[in-house]
Amino acid sequence: MNFGTTEIILVVAVLFLLFGATRLPQLAKSLGQSRKAFKEGMREAEEEERAAQLSSNASAPQVSAMSDEALMEEMRRREEAKQS
Repeated sequence: MNFGTTEIILVVAVLFLLFGATRLPQLAKSLGQSRKAFKEGMREAEEEERAAQLSSNASAPQVSAMSDEALMEEMRRREEAKQS
């Protein structure tokens, strides 16, 4: 969707009428800060997810290489860890 010059001028004029020339810079600043904080939060969440995946993959033994008894013991250990 492309906006033409007329549409942009109309939107800016409506913003000036609604908020006034003194509040527009404050509004733009707070919008930019919110956007920056949101992006930083998303980045941190992705990093935490990657770290959790790496730690769970490193500590978990490979199921295909385990005997049935070892597999049952691992399941019991994880269940006990969840309960405590």
